[in-house]
Amino acid sequence: MRLSASVLSSFPPIDEAAADRLLAQEIAASSRKIVVLDDDPTGVQTVHDVPVFTGWDHDSVLAGFREKSRLFFILTNSRGFTAEQTSKAHHEIAAAVDAAARETHCDYLFISRSDSTLRGHYPLETRLLKEDYEKFTGKTLDGEILCPFFREGGRFTIGNVHYVRYGDELVPASETEFAKDKTFGYSAATLPDYVEEKTGGEYRAADVICISLEDIRAMNYDKIEAQLMAVRGFNKIVVNAVDYADIKVFCIALFRAMRKGRLFMFRSAAALVKVMGGVTDQPLLTRDRMVVEETSNGGVIVAGSHTARTTEQLEKLKELSGIEFIELNAGLVKDEAAFAAEVDRCLKIEEACIRAGKTVCCYTTRNLITADTGDSEDELRLSVKISDAVQSLVGRLTVTPAFVIAKGGITSSDVGVRALGVKRASVLGQIRPGIPVWQTGPESKFPRTPFVIFPGNVGTAETLKEAVEILTAPGGAGAR
Repeated sequence: MRLSASVLSSFPPIDEAAADRLLAQEIAASSRKIVVLDDDPTGVQTVHDVPVFTGWDHDSVLAGFREKSRLFFILTNSRGFTAEQTSKAHHEIAAAVDAAARETHCDYLFISRSDSTLRGHYPLETRLLKEDYEKFTGKTLDGEILCPFFREGGRFTIGNVHYVRYGDELVPASETEFAKDKTFGYSAATLPDYVEEKTGGEYRAADVICISLEDIRAMNYDKIEAQLMAVRGFNKIVVNAVDYADIKVFCIALFRAMRKGRLFMFRSAAALVKVMGGVTDQPLLTRDRMVVEETSNGGVIVAGSHTARTTEQLEKLKELSGIEFIELNAGLVKDEAAFAAEVDRCLKIEEACIRAGKTVCCYTTRNLITADTGDSEDELRLSVKISDAVQSLVGRLTVTPAFVIAKGGITSSDVGVRALGVKRASVLGQIRPGIPVWQTGPESKFPRTPFVIFPGNVGTAETLKEAVEILTAPGGAGAR
């Protein structure tokens, strides 16, 4: 089922200008607030000038509804949670969102933004949101839309198969390292089969509705709308897409169906969020857009992700001169005292480097450390212990770094929420495609410091090196 990447340019073109006009009309006619629950901080990798809240207390959620933006993000970090923790968080969020919606007299919909390689607590999260939404509003959700397309990360859906791009080849996600995830693994080759596998047969592959690229490229809005209008019983809808233009065509039909009363839940990667929210394109961030306060201190990069892509990127980063590399021996994690001493050792070197104006990269042992108990939640708990150690390499700093780069989803969340203490951040945009940058708020440990959220599985081997080069430009912060 592997394909040549040349297939991406083989489909008939779309009149995107016409689609843009129609989509703008549909978005303008919709008054629903889009509440995006992000299971790690990387979901803002396609948007800019959008608020992110790291908690779901009443005041935070109410502030989200009062923002001018059509959408706002709530960072749940639930990909690093157990199923029990995820359930508790989603019940709390659903209640807080409905209360804020009533207070502001605003309709809303949920997008459950998750991994573009299909990892995460699915179908648990969307089922919980569905049940609570229906309980609070008295309305019935007709269907659930699955849209894992994410162009910036090389994720494409063709013929109901979700692909990950490796160079000139498209590889089914089911054949990648991501499908072998100890906690969220799967074996299904097609998205309908994925639905059946993950729901334990509650929703059969044969019943999943698929929005084809043929109909999208033909701009057959009426047919796509009819498919959406026919959905009942929270059945699943799979969206095929290889470009943002495909998502735009689909969303035109989607908004038309919603205007006629159909209600949906969404499980998607970051691309659908951007299109539904009407977020415009903008150039990649330059250094002067990110760094607002110059310093002679070095920056800090912390890497907890153990994906092959991250390892490649770290090796390429070593080609840059003037960066100090510190390896945190994650193999010691099962020995509490030894692991604590190892973290202290790394922190001491790190602080000295930053004070001396040298950028430092702290990374965990590259081999995957496993619990070996046969329990997927034991694996998750172990990874959380390692991530806790990694975030402490930022949270325990007594010197302000020029910038912070966190590599990996769980790592990014822990650094943003626990180490930096961010409660509300503004998404500046992307430093490289699919790699967002927050500007930290005044309440954070390092106010107004650029915080680069670097997914573990995004970019080429060169991308981390490129991002660091931008932030350590000659004469700039962290440059030596």
